[in-house]
Amino acid sequence: MSKAFTKESDLPEVTLRPRLTSPLPPGAKNYLTASGAEQLRRELDTLLNEERPRLTGGGEEMADELRILQQRVEQIQDILQSATIVPLPVAPDDVVRFGATVTVQERSGEETTYRIVGVDETDLDRNWVSWISPIAKALLNARVGQQVRFKFPSGEEVLKIISICYE
Repeated sequence: MSKAFTKESDLPEVTLRPRLTSPLPPGAKNYLTASGAEQLRRELDTLLNEERPRLTGGGEEMADELRILQQRVEQIQDILQSATIVPLPVAPDDVVRFGATVTVQERSGEETTYRIVGVDETDLDRNWVSWISPIAKALLNARVGQQVRFKFPSGEEVLKIISICYE
């Protein structure tokens, strides 16, 4: 049947995600932790060796899913190609650097732990914050026992560095 005789409502709905652009400022390096790079490699392997073959044999009804999968494959490949993998410090380090897991204490006594990671590893549900985020910028180069100021949306807070560790 010719497309001239079909209604738009008869056509399948395609929901392709827009290609994600990097949140990095122009010229900034795309830092990744070694564990973050490994996690992306595992995801890429799963997509290429398990998901793609499953969808490829699925016919026309799987075509949209296959296009979405291909977008993710290309995104991961771009991330890994542009990544600078930052090794953990060799000796125990008492300074907050990229890859650190930092526990801070607010004035109220409440403690929060943040992990400073690459922009492609950010996971706010786990308090994994990008190295270019305001909280990470406030914490970087601080030492255990030091206090840093940070402006939360609710107001300025003084955070005391309680501990620093690396995976």
